[in-house]
Amino acid sequence: MKHINVAAAILIKDGRVFSAQRKDFGEMAKRWEFPGGKLEQGESGEDAIVREIKEELATDIRVEKYLATVDYQYKTFSLTMNGYLCEVVSGELSLSEHLSSRWLSKSELYSVSWADADIPLVKLVEELLV
Repeated sequence: MKHINVAAAILIKDGRVFSAQRKDFGEMAKRWEFPGGKLEQGESGEDAIVREIKEELATDIRVEKYLATVDYQYKTFSLTMNGYLCEVVSGELSLSEHLSSRWLSKSELYSVSWADADIPLVKLVEELLV
């Protein structure tokens, strides 16, 4: 079974966290996630998340700190996801790879259907939001 390593950006601003809705295909179609993507050969999680957010959201970010690693087994693949608390340096978070996005407050965190692997990170984010 295929295994992938990914990095996810947790972007918090004004008591809200950025979430993005996946496109309508694959095992996680239309589910919500923290944006990010696959690590390239020899790439660190920190470097991957900065690159992925630049590519997918036309935004420059800075990694503030590592939050957690999630290992998850989907039906067709497994993944290891490293989550990083990040800050927007410049850009407007313009969508190119997602259907929609939302800034969620603590009370809205569970109002979207998260990708299963993201749920452990959502629980950590819940503690960070005021």
